Amino acid sequence: MTTLGVIGLGRIGAFHTDTLSALDGVDRLVVTDERPELVAAVAAKHGATPADSVDKLLSSEIDGVVVAAATPAHAALTLAAVERGIPTFCEKPIAATAAESAKVADIIARSGVPVQVGYQRRFDTAFAAAKRAVDDGSLGTLHTVRSTTMDPAPPPMEYIAGSGGIFRDCAVHDFDILRWITGEQAVDVYATGSVQGDPRFSEFGDVDTAAVVVRFESGTLGVVSAARYNGHGYDCRLEVHGFHDTVVAGWDQGAPVRNVDPANDFPEGPAHHFFMDRFTEAFRAELAAFVDVANGKAAPACTVEDAVEVAWLAEAATESLKRGVPVRVEEVRSR
Repeated sequence: MTTLGVIGLGRIGAFHTDTLSALDGVDRLVVTDERPELVAAVAAKHGATPADSVDKLLSSEIDGVVVAAATPAHAALTLAAVERGIPTFCEKPIAATAAESAKVADIIARSGVPVQVGYQRRFDTAFAAAKRAVDDGSLGTLHTVRSTTMDPAPPPMEYIAGSGGIFRDCAVHDFDILRWITGEQAVDVYATGSVQGDPRFSEFGDVDTAAVVVRFESGTLGVVSAARYNGHGYDCRLEVHGFHDTVVAGWDQGAPVRNVDPANDFPEGPAHHFFMDRFTEAFRAELAAFVDVANGKAAPACTVEDAVEVAWLAEAATESLKRGVPVRVEEVRSR
């Protein structure tokens, strides 16, 4: 019998609660949020146990906890759970900056408590198949890995103001996939971007369209394309190019592109609306994997150490955008 806690019942927290309530192996949920009315509504919807504070939730008899609160609270909430020995799933990122993430990771490593970080693309069936193709050597030497993330519309400007920028809150998923697919450490990053939509992006030191080239140890190049405006739908694709073969993920019937080849109807649609419908099954698999972690049956598939490396990549990309030059990852890491 597995009991899980959920901290934070906003958009992603409510979505995770919906997913967890339908998972085999999850028998009871305990939920909390700063907004009592939201706690009451979610608890009633799923027959969950409401907790009027984080402390009460962590003091309940739970086997694991999902941290889905706002980003600034991730580090403190994760550490609070770890200090009590509770296996934890933390939505990305684990902390606001790479340096803070590294400190949090060190505390977690010394605790021995398992912590899984929320990078759900690893659990998508097509992305996982691409990873297997790389690992079995059938692609030959990798020369280029392309990762695309384009949202149908920007999030609220209140979110942008505190998000840390497009590389920290959006392209981190692309950075994680590049590292996971290649199995390598990044050497340097060159990032560029522009603002063609809401001028407030510039006020916050951010961009609405960005491109990044990441050079890995072997010479493999990662190419990231990220954008806040893609009105046709949510576009998330991966292309992995080797000397012998190429594989792709995300080129399904819901890809939000209009093919102008008159002899080809692909993709037929309807287009993916947002990340939650695009990755519904991946989120389900990710949280099912965490249930196994909470029950001591598996180790986290995406570790805190992975999240720290992704954070350093985001840091390097942010600096490269500001300076207009390539930035070595080791340069930002050693400060």
